[in-house]
Amino acid sequence: MSTSREFIVQRNDLREVRVVESIEHPPLPDGTVRMRVDCFALTSNNITYGAFGDAMHYWDFFPCEVPGFGRIPVWGFAEVEASNVEGIAVGERFYGYYPMSTHAVLQPEQVGKGGFVDGAPHRRELHALYNRYMRCSADPGYRREQEAQTALLKPLFTTSFLIDDFLADNGFFESQAVILSSASSKTAYGTAFCMRQRLGSGGGVKIIGLTSPSNLEFTRALGCYDEVIAYDQVSGLPAHTPSVYVDMSGSAQVRHDIHHHFGDALRYSCSVGGTHWTELGGGKGLPGPRPTLFFAPAQAAKRMKDWGPGELPGRIAVAWQAFMKPVNDAQSPWLIVERGTGPQAVEKVYRELIDGRTDPRLGHVLSL
Repeated sequence: MSTSREFIVQRNDLREVRVVESIEHPPLPDGTVRMRVDCFALTSNNITYGAFGDAMHYWDFFPCEVPGFGRIPVWGFAEVEASNVEGIAVGERFYGYYPMSTHAVLQPEQVGKGGFVDGAPHRRELHALYNRYMRCSADPGYRREQEAQTALLKPLFTTSFLIDDFLADNGFFESQAVILSSASSKTAYGTAFCMRQRLGSGGGVKIIGLTSPSNLEFTRALGCYDEVIAYDQVSGLPAHTPSVYVDMSGSAQVRHDIHHHFGDALRYSCSVGGTHWTELGGGKGLPGPRPTLFFAPAQAAKRMKDWGPGELPGRIAVAWQAFMKPVNDAQSPWLIVERGTGPQAVEKVYRELIDGRTDPRLGHVLSL
């Protein structure tokens, strides 16, 4: 019997972590499957899941039995270790939303060729986007050798695509510049890539990235921003330019600086992430528009209604293929995959992310 491990986090202090081990698996209930989590991506996006765990219900997907602790969700690949569900066989591989654990018990419903939905009662009120598990053998785009890129970037890129689509759907709020914080993060440069694809060169809306001094060189080399500056250079931007702020960092100080610098010239303030999780704060009393939380599933639902359910995945797939070219460029790839196994490897990467010490070129794929 293999050892089961769970990496859990103190919900009110993301720096406090534990690894819980058990030797025996409890009996598998009827109508459920036990998945062995083979590998998962760990990025700053997962820190955002923890930072917004209560507000956005991220803690609710995989309840934790240890009081005060939670299980941060991750995207990855798992194989069926045991099954009490017709149509799902032991050994099958599925891509989806898992806890940072060696195992997960799911309750499949709507089982079909393409996969299933986890119909566990505690997940039924959570957004369907996170409850779908894709059967790898039925996915025409699946490549075993591309699993790392899929786990690391596909969920983030879907958010990037939807942010760009949301801004375009609203005419970029009649702005002349879109400013993205945490510009070296994968979600930010995915958004900038989608905007660049849409707008082309000199498209009338300038794409500006904000990042830390240590990440300036990398972020500029991506080539998808018109301008990249350090956080302490915000005051040098033209204050009267109609602008949109896309907040990937969650930093209250950066938000304060942007709002006070642009004032009424700031047409929209979009809150997406919390990479600077220790600097989170509200947006009350700021000049300009009230910061508004962006919820990707809501824009996805709107587009499925506008376009029909099949059109959105198709458009994302086309954009994804274009994005993969610079990501996997042989001469200067945007992403270098680094793998790790075991609790120490997971904790090391987690703490680097918590402290903002990760190399933006690296993408970490891990297993417990």
